[in-house]
Amino acid sequence: MPNTSYISLRNKFIEYGCFNIYQVLMWDAGFDSNNYTRWCKQGLLVRLRRGWFAFPELLKIPDFARYVAGRIYKPSYISLQTALSFYGMIPEAVTDITSVSTLKTAEFTNMFGTYTYRTIKTELFFGFELRKMQDSRTTLFATPEKALLDLMYLYPEYNDEAAMLDLRLDEDYMENELDLTKLREYASRFGSKALDIRLNTLIKAYGL
Repeated sequence: MPNTSYISLRNKFIEYGCFNIYQVLMWDAGFDSNNYTRWCKQGLLVRLRRGWFAFPELLKIPDFARYVAGRIYKPSYISLQTALSFYGMIPEAVTDITSVSTLKTAEFTNMFGTYTYRTIKTELFFGFELRKMQDSRTTLFATPEKALLDLMYLYPEYNDEAAMLDLRLDEDYMENELDLTKLREYASRFGSKALDIRLNTLIKAYGL
């Protein structure tokens, strides 16, 4: 049976979704940090990364894992394979959550999944928007155009038509939904000749 201190913590922070030790100390400066280890062992808390926790009942929310991605490593937004799969641009169902961040490359694994963060320059931290999750929480997602450019920029192996076609990008989406004007505008902001070449290769490969 959870004790009163756990119940108080849960009542305070369940609406936060996930929370960190500093938020708890602001709420209760005398909070015993040993509680975290004990409650994780008892299955009353889920450790997300050092200093970050969530409540296990949130595992039942299908897309809560995406919300976690934007909370435990800031600033960041979901991009790359995860965003491309979310938009239906690639056929694979992606289980790991991939994001980009201005912080150093990092990876965390917890009960909600594996979270990978790739580093980009501060000036390339754009092209994202808030998207609502199933429980009305929001998280930052790359636009389809930015997710595609992030992938080509961070994975230089996509450098010829065969490699582009190996992505198996949905041709209907590419032809009817992808915003080519935005794609080119975003690409110009990278200031990368190599990316410009890859983008032209992609456009040629898919006949856009």
